[in-house]
Amino acid sequence: MCVAVPMKVVEVDGDKIRAELGGITKEARLDIVDERPEVGDYVIIHAGFALHRIDPEEARITMELWKEMGVIDEIPE
Repeated sequence: MCVAVPMKVVEVDGDKIRAELGGITKEARLDIVDERPEVGDYVIIHAGFALHRIDPEEARITMELWKEMGVIDEIPE
């Protein structure tokens, strides 16, 4: 099973972004994203692509659940 990850956008460069979660940084393409993200937005990333922007509250709830399950150590601010 694959899991799509909510990550915070830290850089936008043309048709790519760099996003992070818990100190891990990933690059993702913007070819299929529903709304073009900006720095500070949260996006769902899967298989190297940003799928869509998500509400910061939805991202926080997901990260809280992941923390409870031991997937991440801390919830980023």
